[in-house]
Amino acid sequence: MAKRVFLIVLDSFGIGAEPDAAAFGDEGSNTLASIAASPAFDTPQMRRLGLFNIDGVTCGEKTDAPAGAFARLQEASNGKDTTIGHWEIAGVESPRALPTYPDGFPPEVIAEYEARTGRKVLCNKPYSGTQVLVDYGEEHMRTGALIVYTSADSVFQVAAHEDVVPVEQLYEYCQIARDMLRGEHGVGRVIARPFVGTCAADFKRTPNRHDFSLEPPAPTMLDYLKAAGRDVIAVGKIHDIFAGQGDTETIRTKNNDDGMRVTLELADRDFNGLAFVNLVDFDMVYGHRRNIDGYADAATRFDKGLTELLGKLRPEDLVLITADHGCDPGYTKTTDHTREYVPLLITGAPVRPGVDLGTRLSFASIARTVCDYLDVETPLTTGASLWPEIRR
Repeated sequence: MAKRVFLIVLDSFGIGAEPDAAAFGDEGSNTLASIAASPAFDTPQMRRLGLFNIDGVTCGEKTDAPAGAFARLQEASNGKDTTIGHWEIAGVESPRALPTYPDGFPPEVIAEYEARTGRKVLCNKPYSGTQVLVDYGEEHMRTGALIVYTSADSVFQVAAHEDVVPVEQLYEYCQIARDMLRGEHGVGRVIARPFVGTCAADFKRTPNRHDFSLEPPAPTMLDYLKAAGRDVIAVGKIHDIFAGQGDTETIRTKNNDDGMRVTLELADRDFNGLAFVNLVDFDMVYGHRRNIDGYADAATRFDKGLTELLGKLRPEDLVLITADHGCDPGYTKTTDHTREYVPLLITGAPVRPGVDLGTRLSFASIARTVCDYLDVETPLTTGASLWPEIRR
């Protein structure tokens, strides 16, 4: 019988500051604690699996008999961004942080970008993705200059109005940036940020965002599964995060609800391997905007979808739920990601319930566990497979 693994990343669903959080400016951050205090938060299914029994979690109500296995994972890589977090989940740790630009990109980088695109650049500072449209959107519409900005993360973001720069052309401009930004300036992601509207009062970003990621520095879990003949279905922005490497099928999604719709449809399909799902709204729509109730409501909606997913599982299916970093909506010192532990919940008929795995170093334990369960040998050496400890 085919084995299916559903690996769902709740993008930015941290569960408390890591020991080195102060070095990242994130001491005291705790995404789960912030949203669990909201009246909009109701996650009985994740509680049932053991979310509040995880090592170090002090919010919420523990359950006496967790239905899943559970762990707290500490990031081994030097970073707190989406790219590095997902690479580590897939088995590749990054001891060197990707470059960031708190003062904007160097003049020579901007000059080269302007020369290659034939358009001037506006902004070139760390900025909120919504506020940058208010402050620079109208000038962009008058001049056609591209709005280039960054954040505390390793990103080069390009915003343009869809009537001024058609979406496909914006993607071409972002590919130019991706080709430029290698080596010393090899940012994790170049992000296209198209928007619409008539003026600063009503500008809004559209769902046509597209990420152009740096290629992983080494083969990942995805590559090894694909080489072994397993299906690797990339849902949401997984294809973009891994620069298209290692997946056998790509399904793009518009938001969390769409991502869960796709996941539920996959649960009704035959495949043999991995469905790797990213639910980005937690981070992009609620975490960065410090919207506690919105984040809590998104967790509640996910939990309802999870209940439906678990009802569709086959005897050989596994579900793993985790995150790639934190983005505490209650942490107001910044609007950026936060350096936090992440949860790991594992369930399915093959899993022994109630196994407390404690705290484990490296998200890469996920890759080792998935490959172990799918009977795929790899040379991955970071993390450790949890399968021997949780199998029935």
